[in-house]
Amino acid sequence: MSTTKKKRVASQSRNRRVSLGVTYAILIVLGIIWLIPLVWIALSAFRCQYQPDGTFIGRVTSNFFPTGFGFKNFTDLITGTFYGVPKAFPRWMLNTLIIAAVDCVISTFLVLSVAYCMSKLRFKLRKPFMNLSMVIGLFPSFMSMIAIYFLLKSIGLTGNPAHPEYSVIGLVLAYSAGAGLGFQVAKGFFDVIPNALVESAKLDGCTNFQIFRRIILPLAKPIIIYQALMSFTGPWMDFIFAKVIIGADNAAYWTVSVGLYSMLFGTHPDTNLFTQFAAGCVIVAIPIVTLFMFLQKYYVEGVTAGAVKG
Repeated sequence: MSTTKKKRVASQSRNRRVSLGVTYAILIVLGIIWLIPLVWIALSAFRCQYQPDGTFIGRVTSNFFPTGFGFKNFTDLITGTFYGVPKAFPRWMLNTLIIAAVDCVISTFLVLSVAYCMSKLRFKLRKPFMNLSMVIGLFPSFMSMIAIYFLLKSIGLTGNPAHPEYSVIGLVLAYSAGAGLGFQVAKGFFDVIPNALVESAKLDGCTNFQIFRRIILPLAKPIIIYQALMSFTGPWMDFIFAKVIIGADNAAYWTVSVGLYSMLFGTHPDTNLFTQFAAGCVIVAIPIVTLFMFLQKYYVEGVTAGAVKG
């Protein structure tokens, strides 16, 4: 190898190392910036500090690291009464779990069903429907919030003082009714499944639903888990739709996001509840983090396989 070529290779290798070093440095700085609020919330959840007169300090303090640690915030949050609801936080968690679980089942079924139709069936309005769904998907969902609210109000599923529990049904409908338009990733996964399997099943006399249930779904475990996770985490973390549809007067039927927000910024705000708010944030994060840790393999498989075809 000539001296000039060796110098060129050495220069390229040095430039590559410098580029990688700068990239990693930027990523490390961004990672630290991203982690600081999460660490602060976690530390605040376990913060147990008292004033000289023995009064517990539950508000925001200037020191980043607490001088005392404990589980008082968690016990006070779980056993406390908020907005006249005894043990309100466990009830909010249960409401959120029920809404998220029901929406997970309905939305996953709708998304996979629409994805199967768009992938394996051929009909006249297939292309226009796909184009329309892509255009609608460009707009954020909260743009339809006012229209959804008045539609649900007209049929008594929100703002019903006689039956406030109907708001929970309305919230499930708001989450799951339009879920089928988010079929693109699942369709990409189904496109990879050979059409010969579907055609063979039709020759054997299977209906489309039998093909979907007995052939497609057993092969679609990664995308089912991916879609179930997405359908569950949406209602679990949502605040806007839950706040608008359930309303501010039905504290017993709030979701956990609405309840935690109302502790600090509701009709009866209390800044001394900040550490309990932080404890609630930690509790809410545990189920989602656990699900992603145990199902990460299938989640990645579902995303990557669904991105093979459009």
